[in-house]
Amino acid sequence: MSHFAKVCDGAVLNVIVAEPEFFEEFVDTIPGDWIQCSYNTRGGIHYQPNSNEPSEDQSKALRKNFPSKGWTYNPILDAFIPPKPYASWELNEETCLWEPPTSRPVVAGKEFKWDEATTSWVEYTIGV
Repeated sequence: MSHFAKVCDGAVLNVIVAEPEFFEEFVDTIPGDWIQCSYNTRGGIHYQPNSNEPSEDQSKALRKNFPSKGWTYNPILDAFIPPKPYASWELNEETCLWEPPTSRPVVAGKEFKWDEATTSWVEYTIGV
């Protein structure tokens, strides 16, 4: 089975599972286009099902990311892009994912979250 996203004016309205032949007889009364996507594609890399191991066959990587309702489709980049999480984050056009201005710190035993007011990572305690 394949996955297809319904896109109208760049907005992802829905994502379905269907065989390509489904669209030969399907009568769609909602404006927009059905664009094939890949469930196992993240950041422009196709992964083996249910793993974080990149597939040997990267030709299966479709449109940078597997979309959800509320995402956008950029036809120039031929990519699905998630909603921008913070105003200060920038789009990485290679992965079509949003990136913070500074990398998240990695400190054993500590967690960090983004604070848009200070445009920095702040330590937090889980559950708080």
